[in-house]
Amino acid sequence: MSKADRLREIRVQLDDAEESRLAPWACRSRDALRKKKESAIAQGHRQSFSLDADRILHSHAYSRYIDKTQVFYLIKNDHITHRVLHVQLVSKIARTCGRLLSLNEDLIEAIALGHDIGHCPFGHDGERLLSELSLEHGLGHFLHNIQGVRFLQEIERKGKGWNLSLQVLDGILCHDGEVHNRALRPHQGKTFARMEEEIKEKQREPMKEIWPATMEGCVVRMADTISYVGRDIEDAIRLGIVTRKEVPEECRRVLGETNGTIVYILVEDLVFNSLERNHVCFSKDVSEALRKLKDFNYHSIYMSERVKKQTSKIKIMLRLLFEKYLNDLETGNQSSDIYTEFLEGMIPEYADRTSPAEIARDFIAGMTDEYFLSQCRKHLIPQVLPAAL
Repeated sequence: MSKADRLREIRVQLDDAEESRLAPWACRSRDALRKKKESAIAQGHRQSFSLDADRILHSHAYSRYIDKTQVFYLIKNDHITHRVLHVQLVSKIARTCGRLLSLNEDLIEAIALGHDIGHCPFGHDGERLLSELSLEHGLGHFLHNIQGVRFLQEIERKGKGWNLSLQVLDGILCHDGEVHNRALRPHQGKTFARMEEEIKEKQREPMKEIWPATMEGCVVRMADTISYVGRDIEDAIRLGIVTRKEVPEECRRVLGETNGTIVYILVEDLVFNSLERNHVCFSKDVSEALRKLKDFNYHSIYMSERVKKQTSKIKIMLRLLFEKYLNDLETGNQSSDIYTEFLEGMIPEYADRTSPAEIARDFIAGMTDEYFLSQCRKHLIPQVLPAAL
């Protein structure tokens, strides 16, 4: 037997073992659905969702997590959480929950690693500002979960996309950790057509709630909240925005006072209340304390004027850059960075199916914070000219 055949045999054995190892409501690796069939997948040694996780890890969009804002932007502090760390924390927390609940950890990892890949510069503030511009140009609301699916399926690999499984893409689309749910039950039986309908519905009505198709997607959505709610408080304390004593007493009593304790209590509560059930659920008391803690974060941290001191400047720069790129596209200015840094490497079909406003949005959405600022310095700030022109 050849090396490839032996490794493929082991992969088949791993797929078979899932029947007895995983819970009845867990998603099996061999049930992964893709838009395009790839014969190489069936012949390879990696299980399907493990392959998806690898593809996300090796995407250009994943590498840009390293300089994307989580909550606090334009602050020089090496210990403040950036998007790359948040994603790793979500993956670890979700896989821990998944292991205890006998769910598919490969699917959980793939969803967790990709869940925030559509975030634009400067976190949720940047997302809101880019959404305003998108609406002005008839594109619908800009939402990072939708953009994540778009990056992975339509923009990565020069516009060819990664051909990820429906289950992974659905988990990314439905990961909304800002919405508070005591329980989540998967909406099974989704198709690619249904996912595309949900995308259109969300673009028209951002507050419309959609639920993951798998238990694994539900776990990642809960883990998203678990990973950030206490961590954001620790960051805010470090920056002097809040004090620990300002955190509501009921939240401290039920969930603990430090991020480590908060994560531990939330994970234990979620797992215990979800054991041998086809849904995930917090207890009533813990869920209510978590809701109040999220409300505290929203009003005392995310909406703090001290956090948003630079937002008005970012709004101006974002609009000017968007208009510059759009004008460059409409006038065919091929020396523009939107050509040389973005379009030049794309397959022709991407430009054929994408309007100029969508291209400008995609370019900006993919930027790191620092690249965005470098574009502003290059195009928006007057340069000192040499003495002899």
